[in-house]
Amino acid sequence: MQRTDSMTTIYLVRHAEAEGNLYRRVHGWYNSLITENGFAQIRALEERFRDIQIDAVYSSDLYRTMTTARAVYIPKNLPLNTDPGLREMNLGDWEDLTFGDVRRRWPEELNRFNSTDPTWSAPNGEGFHQLGARMGEAARRLAARHPDQTIALFSHGMAIRQLIALVRGLPPEEWDEVPHGDNTAVTCLAWDGGELSLVFEQDNSHLPESVSTLARQAWWRKSGKAQDVNLWYRPIDWDRERDIYVNARREAWTSTHGEGVPFDGEGFCRDARLHLSRTPWGVTLAFAGDTLTGVLQLDPGRYQEDNAGYIPFCYVVPRRRGQSLGVQLIGQAVSVYRPMGRDRLRLRCAPYNDRAQRFYQKYGFAKVGEEENSRVPLDILEKYIGYER
Repeated sequence: MQRTDSMTTIYLVRHAEAEGNLYRRVHGWYNSLITENGFAQIRALEERFRDIQIDAVYSSDLYRTMTTARAVYIPKNLPLNTDPGLREMNLGDWEDLTFGDVRRRWPEELNRFNSTDPTWSAPNGEGFHQLGARMGEAARRLAARHPDQTIALFSHGMAIRQLIALVRGLPPEEWDEVPHGDNTAVTCLAWDGGELSLVFEQDNSHLPESVSTLARQAWWRKSGKAQDVNLWYRPIDWDRERDIYVNARREAWTSTHGEGVPFDGEGFCRDARLHLSRTPWGVTLAFAGDTLTGVLQLDPGRYQEDNAGYIPFCYVVPRRRGQSLGVQLIGQAVSVYRPMGRDRLRLRCAPYNDRAQRFYQKYGFAKVGEEENSRVPLDILEKYIGYER
């Protein structure tokens, strides 16, 4: 391609924190939502771009980038243009699996993926060569529309890393040297009509540490000893594992309500068997490696008329509490209920269970009512999981 006298400035922005980042699930082309923390990142990004002239805004056609792009196109009164060339890597058969499940089933393949192995490709998806070529073509094509202008492109973590590797001219064996960018990190490129050049990369200086995604996670630190715990799930074998469920229910009941309120184990078991008749995920066991970590109970029958997915029980074993694992259970509920067409989650929580109330509020639940005719006081909490926000 011939060099011209014009120069296009490109701000390349990663999307804000989304469900895959929070729930530790594999989201490439899966259309995930922005988290509560992600919206705080978007507000910080808007302030960063407040005094920067932008002539056009493009994003991938996935919800998480289109939502993040609001930080720029709405304040500047510009239209949003979508382009599928800016999408994340197509992760094929891995889409919406948990990283814990992928680690359990395909450990060597996951290692190759994590090390940006140039010979790796997702089963029925893309590889790194394809991704880099697609992103390079999209960046040049969109820049060519805007000579001597400044454009913002909203894309995804792996997609941006591969474009940076392409612009740097790195050989495939060095692709893994490109650092991971934080959610809403900004990279600046220049295009002279022939070549793309790098001005700066993966800058997250607009984010306070309190809302940075990478500040709270360890997976991206090559030299760090700490590792994030990624869960995987399977339906309970009720005949063999009933006691796991009963013991978890008993511990949760007594720790919340005390010994003075009788525990109705048989009543809980009746409900569990009913829920298992409605979905194999009615009672789900969560594992970290081979270690039981939690129990999740789902009832797709209750609140169906409200288009809500009900969570009767969300439990993390005591020794694992405080490790941000409960939110991964919420992510599992989302992955069961969203394909059913449900656009909200609903659960009940004792108003005096301060720890649980803080947890649910942190991750987007709000009180919408109070349970009637219950043995103990219970608030009804709800979280929106649809695409209209």
